[in-house]
Amino acid sequence: MMKKMSIPTSKASLVLFLCQIISALDVPLDLSQPPTITQQSPKDYIVDPRENIVIQCEAKGKPPPSFSWTRNGTHFDIDKDAQVTMKPNSGTLVVNIMNGGKAEAYEGVYQCTARNERGAAISNNIVIRPSRSPLWTKEKLEPNHVREGDSLVLHCRPPVGLPPPIIFWMDNAFQRLPQSERVSQGLNGDLYFSNVQPEDTREDYICYARFNHTQTIQQKQPISVKVFSMDSLNDTIAANLSDTDIYGAKPVTERQPVLLTPTGSTSTKVELRGNVLLLECIAAGLPTPVIRWIKEGGELPANRTFFENFKKTLKIIDVSEADSGNYKCIARNTLGSVHHVISVTVKAAPYWITAPRNLVLSPGEDGTLICRANGNPKPSISWLANGVPIAIAPEDPSRKVDGDTIIFSQVQERSSAVYQCNASNEYGYLLANAFVNVLAEPPRILTPANKLYQVIADSPALLDCAYFGSPKPEIEWFKGVKGSILRGNEYVFHDNGTLEIPVAQKNSAGTYTCVARNELGKIQNEVQLEIKDPTMIIKQPEYKVIQRYGQVSFECIIKHDSTLLPTVTWLKDNDELPDDERFLVGKDNLTIMNVTDKDDGTYTCIVNTTLDSVSASAVLTVVARPNPPFDLELTGQLERSIDLSWIPGDENNSPIINFVIEYEDALHEPGVWHYQTEVPGTQTTAQLKLSPYVNYSFRVIAVNRIGRSQPSEPSEQYLTKSASPDENPANVQGIGSEPDNLVITWEPLKGFQSNGPGLQYKVSWRQKDVDDEWTSVIVANVSKYIVSGTPTFVPYEVKVQALNDLGYAPEPSEVIGHSGEDLPMVAPGNVQVHVINSTLAKVHWDPVPLKTVRGHLQGYKVYYWKVQSLSRRSRRHIEKKILTFRGNKTFGMLPGLEPYSSYKLNVRVVNGKGEGPASPDKVFNTPEGVPSSPSFLKITNPTLDSLTLEWGSPTHPNGVLTSYTLKFQPINNTHELGPLVEIKIPANESSLILKNLNYSTRYKFYFNAQTSVGSGSQITEEAVTIMDEVQPLYPRIRNVTTAAAETYANISWEYEGPDHANFYVEYGVAGSKEDWKKEIVNGSRSFFVLKGLTPGTAYKVRVGAEGLSGFRSSEDVFETGPAMASRQVDIATQGWFIGLMCAVALLILILLIVCFIRRNKGGKYPVKEKEDAHADPEIQPMKEDDGTFGEYSDAEDHKPLKKGSRTPSDRTVKKEDSDDSLVDYGEGVNGQFNEDGSFIGQYSGKKEKEPAEGNESSEAPSPVNAMNSFV
Repeated sequence: MMKKMSIPTSKASLVLFLCQIISALDVPLDLSQPPTITQQSPKDYIVDPRENIVIQCEAKGKPPPSFSWTRNGTHFDIDKDAQVTMKPNSGTLVVNIMNGGKAEAYEGVYQCTARNERGAAISNNIVIRPSRSPLWTKEKLEPNHVREGDSLVLHCRPPVGLPPPIIFWMDNAFQRLPQSERVSQGLNGDLYFSNVQPEDTREDYICYARFNHTQTIQQKQPISVKVFSMDSLNDTIAANLSDTDIYGAKPVTERQPVLLTPTGSTSTKVELRGNVLLLECIAAGLPTPVIRWIKEGGELPANRTFFENFKKTLKIIDVSEADSGNYKCIARNTLGSVHHVISVTVKAAPYWITAPRNLVLSPGEDGTLICRANGNPKPSISWLANGVPIAIAPEDPSRKVDGDTIIFSQVQERSSAVYQCNASNEYGYLLANAFVNVLAEPPRILTPANKLYQVIADSPALLDCAYFGSPKPEIEWFKGVKGSILRGNEYVFHDNGTLEIPVAQKNSAGTYTCVARNELGKIQNEVQLEIKDPTMIIKQPEYKVIQRYGQVSFECIIKHDSTLLPTVTWLKDNDELPDDERFLVGKDNLTIMNVTDKDDGTYTCIVNTTLDSVSASAVLTVVARPNPPFDLELTGQLERSIDLSWIPGDENNSPIINFVIEYEDALHEPGVWHYQTEVPGTQTTAQLKLSPYVNYSFRVIAVNRIGRSQPSEPSEQYLTKSASPDENPANVQGIGSEPDNLVITWEPLKGFQSNGPGLQYKVSWRQKDVDDEWTSVIVANVSKYIVSGTPTFVPYEVKVQALNDLGYAPEPSEVIGHSGEDLPMVAPGNVQVHVINSTLAKVHWDPVPLKTVRGHLQGYKVYYWKVQSLSRRSRRHIEKKILTFRGNKTFGMLPGLEPYSSYKLNVRVVNGKGEGPASPDKVFNTPEGVPSSPSFLKITNPTLDSLTLEWGSPTHPNGVLTSYTLKFQPINNTHELGPLVEIKIPANESSLILKNLNYSTRYKFYFNAQTSVGSGSQITEEAVTIMDEVQPLYPRIRNVTTAAAETYANISWEYEGPDHANFYVEYGVAGSKEDWKKEIVNGSRSFFVLKGLTPGTAYKVRVGAEGLSGFRSSEDVFETGPAMASRQVDIATQGWFIGLMCAVALLILILLIVCFIRRNKGGKYPVKEKEDAHADPEIQPMKEDDGTFGEYSDAEDHKPLKKGSRTPSDRTVKKEDSDDSLVDYGEGVNGQFNEDGSFIGQYSGKKEKEPAEGNESSEAPSPVNAMNSFV
């Protein structure tokens, strides 16, 4: 069975490779080999005296080795000590302490020897020492009386233990004593005070020593500290002091730094290579000194230097010889500095450069064992053979010792042995075992057959071929079953047999064969390599800034090899996500609900497969409005200014932009806060301007991009002194409300503007340009004063001055006002009208004298109205229009006039009081214009070669009609237009029969009217001549009519086709290339009101039906009425009109219901019986497959006519069977309702019909048409 191996990453591959190098040197355990020590206890072994002592010694070899021990250099006979046993098949000793043995009795140096027939291996010297945690010695501790500001050292002096204890200071409540730059614990455990403060007084300074090995804590007796000062010295303390002490006591004074430890200016320190170097400087002084470290002649090592204990301790990890040198600590405060130089020397216990490695040789081969070490001082090298110094070991002719090297030549099987190399100096020793094993073995491959390797594309692939043989076999690699040997730069061949493909590609996958051969034989093995696609994060999480209590989501969308199963893990700050239901982990995202400040941090998405791992991180910044400022303080109090300072609150990850300062006037407006000023966010003080007689309180609001903080707590209050007002009321005005008065108004001063009690106003006025004295009054608590008995509309000088109990404000500025206005006295004269065109006129007038205006001239109003139309001579309701022309303008334009009409106008002058008298009415007439489109165009009575046209005269003839123009042209079945024919028709005609037309042909008609000015808008319509026995094309919408007003138009039409059609109206400005605007008609009614139109504008309109592609009416053109100067009433929005329409609709609905009831009873109407008796035998039913014309029709036109369709009165068609159609109730051919509701006329049968006679019948009014008649 194929075994599977995954190579996760290149780093993991390297680790695997290193392991393979080691394992390649191992001799298989089924072959003879000397012993190898596999496990042993540490050199310095401190044991718990309460537990059994276990001294480890494990070894392997073939045959299995036997074990023996020495103690303190002599043989240790374990059989003679009942407390000591050796584990079976092991050299590990167990000393039974728990059953009566004492650990102290077994202190000493132990060494284990593992031996078999091929040699002996020895362990390190293992020093056994039981741990000790002695009690504190009893001592009497005197209270420490210290003057405030002095330094103090509380000594701990813990008992000597093994290993040394961990020291910490606590109080009686087992709470750690707080430490700072001023108070800290030294490396020796003492507690140092750079200077004492009154709060340091307490009686429970307790030093604790924790012995980790025995899990015990020893406690020193509490130490008492009492801090005193000369100011607070009391009799009790004085009684405990001598006169000399009291006499020498001085007030607290600042002192320059003095070192408490180390003492002197220099010291030395020796540390071993690889250890942690700790240097300490603690200084006394007031203020508390700050410590700084430098290395003389060099830099502190980066990445290995740390500062601890408030920079009093310098920590350098993993020191080397390069870290030797002079380190200077500098203690500094405002009074001076002191320094100390520590000379550091780094020594080194021996460390390996080349440790000896096991050597496997075949008989007759040569080899070497190399043992090289370094240290400071340089270590000495000594060799042992099978645990015996090589100088006294049995001779071996194949062996030669050369210093740190043993050279072997022509070895034989008896040359097998274990050699020990010992490298030692005064700081320690190294001991290494290395065997020489002489074997003759054919090759063997230790890697399992058909092992499967899986790697990620573009990563290194390491294919293992662990082997053994003696002599050492040669290794070759092949790819494929019959592949050639692998060579070249794309492969790396390692000594342990491993094949490395530095950059594995997809084509690297396949079977690889490893061949191992020596002079004794050959063997091969196959392994499999699979290449997988790398895992990628294609959508990484992005940096997010979110407001507090919001929601945020990080995406992590991955792409991976389909054969690998990825797992996605989210971390926060390189740790697991909080156990909080607000964190929702989805398939490819992480969502955090209701974000709080503690969610701030770095979020990492980690994707793991069995082969690779990728990650991506993003930072989440939680922002919020800043916290309110605090600790407001008022300083620098002056009469008109004060300094305000504050401490900003937390800005919550969004920098403070500015601070807003508000004030409260508790004297005038308690509880109301006003804006004072604002300062930049980097500023925490502001000088504020003050007003007199205000009881100020201030508060500060911080502002960042998220918003404003809550206001700070108010500052203390500050009452300013009273003074006379600094300013006068603003916005002073003098405006008369009556022709004989002057009203003086002003904005009163606010409370804080009064500057003192007793606020009043001095109001003064005099007539302008007249030598009058000022008239003054003093008022209070008002903002208006009325002066009566003034002339009409004359200018006055006005001023208002503030005053209070302390005096007047500065002299106020004067403003010009006027007494009250009266209506103008005269009308404008010499009114002239110049007619520009049929819809526009210009009016002129002479201005009135300004004295007669008796007020502020605001302009002139022109009243004009239409008297009658010159073409119809019919009067109508007179509706006056008004145009206002501002200022002293003496002319104006009158737009929106109706052509060929008689108008009147007059002009009036306007002031602030109102309008003056009107000028005499002026009459003028507008010339003719072009007419509007004909009101309708109907095409009836289609025959094989003729059509009858009927029309209505234009709604707005705008002059005397001179003629009509009819243009028409045929339309073929590809919608192409034929030649255009034009016919002039006298103005008094209202119908025309067009003859000699082509049969079964669609025609398009264009019809308009003319006056002497020109042609008006045209109306279009389409119609089809008939073919014998063929229906006209339907459905269709015809007779689109419009009734236009100023801003709206009523659109109505007639529809012939399937029931329940949904209509729409399209319209646009005539002649414009803009898209048609579309309005949906509610229901199936046949009228609609277009609103929001522009006055005096020509529009085009057409009607269509939803769902019938291309089915719409011909275009109609209408023009809205001219702009009205005054608001007109829209009849369609009047209540009485809506009510009338609803009543008519209800009556028609009742009538239809009655018809349905009578029809459903199944009886025959008399007219039906008459029609059945006079059926026309010449009329044959229409064929089912020939129900359309086939020309100028869309897809809907080719469908057979549906049952229930209405048949228009001006078409000859066949009616299909129907029992329920409205055709049967009066809307079909020749059908009408009589006045009493009875049905009259010819009744169409189901299978036969008479040809319609166009001149003998008329279309019955449908219910919809009946409603249209009211629009």
